[in-house]
Amino acid sequence: MLRDDSPPDMERVRQILETHERDPGELLQILIQVQHAYHFIPAEAAELVADHVRVTRAHVRGLVGFYSFLSDTYLGEYVVYVSDNITDRMQGSEGLATYLCNRLGAKLGVTRADGLASVHFTSCTGMCDQGPAALVNGLPLTRLTRLRMDDVAKLIQARTPVAEWPAEFFRVEDNFRRSDVMFRRPTEPGAALRAAMRRGGDETLKEIQYEEAVDPSSGHAWRRGADETLKELYRSDLRGRGGAGFKAAIKWETCRDISAPERYVVCNADEGEPGTFKDRVLLRSYTDMVFEGMTLCGYVVGAARGILYIRQEYWYLKAHLEQVLARRRDDGLLGRNVLGTGFAFDIDIHWGAGAYICGMESALIESIEGRRGKPRKRWPLPVVAGLNRRPTVVNNVETFAAASMIALKGGAWFAGHGTTHSAGTKLFCVSGDCERPGIYEYPFGVSVREVLRDCGGLNAQAVQISGPSGVTISQLEFDRNLAFEDLSTVGTFMVFGPTRDMFDVVRNFTHFFRHESCGLCTPCRVGTSLLANLVDKVAAGKGSPMDVEEVRKISQLLKTTAHCGLGQTAPNHLIDSLLKFRGDWDKRMMVTDFAPAFDLDAALQEARQLTDRDDAAAHL
Repeated sequence: MLRDDSPPDMERVRQILETHERDPGELLQILIQVQHAYHFIPAEAAELVADHVRVTRAHVRGLVGFYSFLSDTYLGEYVVYVSDNITDRMQGSEGLATYLCNRLGAKLGVTRADGLASVHFTSCTGMCDQGPAALVNGLPLTRLTRLRMDDVAKLIQARTPVAEWPAEFFRVEDNFRRSDVMFRRPTEPGAALRAAMRRGGDETLKEIQYEEAVDPSSGHAWRRGADETLKELYRSDLRGRGGAGFKAAIKWETCRDISAPERYVVCNADEGEPGTFKDRVLLRSYTDMVFEGMTLCGYVVGAARGILYIRQEYWYLKAHLEQVLARRRDDGLLGRNVLGTGFAFDIDIHWGAGAYICGMESALIESIEGRRGKPRKRWPLPVVAGLNRRPTVVNNVETFAAASMIALKGGAWFAGHGTTHSAGTKLFCVSGDCERPGIYEYPFGVSVREVLRDCGGLNAQAVQISGPSGVTISQLEFDRNLAFEDLSTVGTFMVFGPTRDMFDVVRNFTHFFRHESCGLCTPCRVGTSLLANLVDKVAAGKGSPMDVEEVRKISQLLKTTAHCGLGQTAPNHLIDSLLKFRGDWDKRMMVTDFAPAFDLDAALQEARQLTDRDDAAAHL
């Protein structure tokens, strides 16, 4: 039994350090391995790690305090994180967490006195289609029930190693309910690369020798296929699948055309938006398509290194991802001489440690460099000065998979699907009150109603598009279209049935944003807390119309003054709820005509007279 009040053996830490360079960029990856080994970061380990990567101990402590899955106190031999996402709550996750605590004789969020176990809530485990879900020592537990929690408690009490638990407990299904032209089946590994690395105008896929040309602006050697591949990307009109919809070709070309000694390609697989789980499916069943898209990007922009930044909740995919990368190196699809062309490109895996903010590209880059995931200033953009201040393309998993299909089938083929301003297809993560949750692929432009019909959720009263930071739509809007022209989306599609109290949904989302705010800027750090407090006040039956007005004011302040997109979108669900589901707020109001007894502005009147001021700045 390991306790945080007894010095642990540091031999495992030394073994971990031997596998990592003395580079601050390795810091987070080292700490994650130490956390998995000891179930906390011992003080002695933090000192060794700080010395190894040449940073201060305060810097190490700062990272441990920032990332949710790192801890400086011992969490126990068995660490259980129960998903607190709204769809898991709708399926009973809160009660199951309490039930497991009772079975283990532990308090929620507190390690049991003998150091055996601890149970915590976490924002979302990416298993919304097969919840309630949890993580135990980093591995996903799906379809939880009281009976399964009984078994989990018995296994923990018996100190049964997690590797010996029934495999059924950890079964994760793709639940790919509907496929279209993009994901009917995985492509042949290397097919897209062979299609891109060919002489312009040659329609065969055979490997041939290429002539090289030198780009006069940078001095880099380029093969003719790279320019043609970029042209196909332009023809496709592919827009990033992360929600903002920036044109992928423009991003790639900008990165390519900036003179720099090196460039990077980063795949953002940190899908922390509650209700999103498509990356999990793509990285398990369409892995080669994703890595192929990253390699193509490297080929086009002249990058030699790619990084897959993936959320800690998908740790169970680690062995699979490493195996695919090793196979691609063996097959000549990665490495110093890709397909014999002389093009060098390889991919590393970088793990997150539980920080929703790292889904933002600049915060993600800060995390890769071994710092807290706090967003940078908007300018310069990562495509100009990203990782290590070098030009960096950051796209998400689905975007890179789409790029590989465009290289294989052509830009015109891709642009032939979807709408005028939203080419191609989109993956939707459907969860909540529906008969068939899972992944659905549709051409852009599909209506909300059609998705509801296919998933068995036509009786819904509301749908949350793009997660808590997105848009809440009511039944009156189910004929709207999912496309950049109308409802832009990262792919999250949360269904709420007719009996759901939409105020409970709002409360869950509000607490999520308070927890996930990085604390960099005051509007977000303070504003998300104030909003959560006001919502809790209404939930307790002590609210009034004045509190609702405060919610509106703070929401507007957040949207206009927050440093990054997290704070700017954090109030979206509140604004939509007050507009479309005000009744769920009003039924909780203590009074309906409350007005404050104290008028602060009037109280300042004497001060205004004494200072001879009556301008706008002297009033509240």
